[in-house]
Amino acid sequence: MELQYEVIPEAQAELCRDLCNELMAFQKSKASIAPERFDSMNFDTRMLPSIKSAIHNYLVVVKDPERNNEIIAYVYTNISPKEAYSNDFATFFDLSSVQKENVGCLSQFYIKEGYRQFGIGSKLYTMSMEWLNTFEDVEDYFVFTSNGNEEALAFYQRKGFTISHDILDGFITVLRRKA
Repeated sequence: MELQYEVIPEAQAELCRDLCNELMAFQKSKASIAPERFDSMNFDTRMLPSIKSAIHNYLVVVKDPERNNEIIAYVYTNISPKEAYSNDFATFFDLSSVQKENVGCLSQFYIKEGYRQFGIGSKLYTMSMEWLNTFEDVEDYFVFTSNGNEEALAFYQRKGFTISHDILDGFITVLRRKA
């Protein structure tokens, strides 16, 4: 399977709309704690506000040339002020536990059914981590996994992230890693 990995500018984030919405539906299907919270989560309420509040954004799409360059996966990673993770929805981590002003976050990561288990996730993860590592002023990286998504949780743990804590009564598991 020959796939194309393409870094896109944030102005082209719209290319991720369908997969972002598919990710929210996937997370809802896995959730056992408050799945209804996903009803209001979509590209417009999750990805676009995150892009706007971030200092730096990194978007990678994966295209399948055999399917008319259909986008079959994406990752969205960002550098944001740590204060961006304390808002009306939740406080994602103890801000005082982060020494630097900014944090790195693997914010969204999705691979379409039928394309999983081919190493796409590992390649996207590596690309994201290499990008994050270019920011010397960032020491803390975070990933937030939704309840019920045990595959994602195990994936990030295999990649060196450790569970920090749960928020929203277990709705989200916060994973953390030092740069």
